[in-house]
Amino acid sequence: MISSVKAGKTSENETEKDDALQWATFRLDQETYGLNVMHVQEVLRYTDIAPVPGAPSYVLGIINLRGNVVTVVSARKRFGLPEAEVTGQTKIIVIEVVGQIYGMLVDSVGEVMYFKSSDTEAAPSVGKEEVAELFMGVYNKNEKIIILLNAEKILIDKGLGGPE
Repeated sequence: MISSVKAGKTSENETEKDDALQWATFRLDQETYGLNVMHVQEVLRYTDIAPVPGAPSYVLGIINLRGNVVTVVSARKRFGLPEAEVTGQTKIIVIEVVGQIYGMLVDSVGEVMYFKSSDTEAAPSVGKEEVAELFMGVYNKNEKIIILLNAEKILIDKGLGGPE
């Protein structure tokens, strides 16, 4: 028998596990997005990015991170948003997926939030399949909406060395 403790009560034969997950949040335009903190390594100030000829349009280029070359992706371009001016709030989130390190340029970085799997809803249908697969779900509580992202789908594809 499986037993778990919730709010001081023990329930036998609990069939659904409701893990609390941590999400690092960031903003693009007026929307808040979340990445599973297990993928986030660090947050950097904006730095000059060297362009890479022939890269997909959403790849801004590369940076040198303590002797390692890191590919930087524009989250705005990846989501089909217009480019925005770089400000003091613009950051590069360093993310590890499938053993590779990437940077993702965002408008600003928020906080780390904790919430349960049961507090999330399935990702809404957004039309194009290639865009829909970028989203894992939505956290929607107390009029706060956070779009939860699939880091692997955002950063790994045929253009960035992912599976063919």
